[in-house]
Amino acid sequence: MPYLTNAEYSSLPFEPVESTEFDRLERRASDVLDSLTSNFYQFNDLANDIPFRRDKFKKAVACQIEYFQDMGATTSHSLNEPGSVTIGRTSMSSGASGSATSREPGIKLISVDVYMYLHGTGLLYRGIGVR
Repeated sequence: MPYLTNAEYSSLPFEPVESTEFDRLERRASDVLDSLTSNFYQFNDLANDIPFRRDKFKKAVACQIEYFQDMGATTSHSLNEPGSVTIGRTSMSSGASGSATSREPGIKLISVDVYMYLHGTGLLYRGIGVR
């Protein structure tokens, strides 16, 4: 079951996504958020969660969808393809926005803004529970 419907996404303040692309981007964004939140909503019901955490999580999914659309890719490999290659005096440029050089940081798979939405929800907690 998707975490976010196209109608919900459209009601949030994010860039519009074509309906033909929405399902693919939502599935990929959900996979990324599941990994980031230790699969919290694979074991807990999103619909019955407290509104604060549920709404923040949905905004994080929407933010990740927008990020994938803006970047034009949904994988780390695609996001970090080199923009140019130089061998001797010959250069080739693909116009890609990523960089494969060690001096420049690569583009991250997860939008930095996603952390802003999830901060304070407990979904980023990595500690060990104690009884």
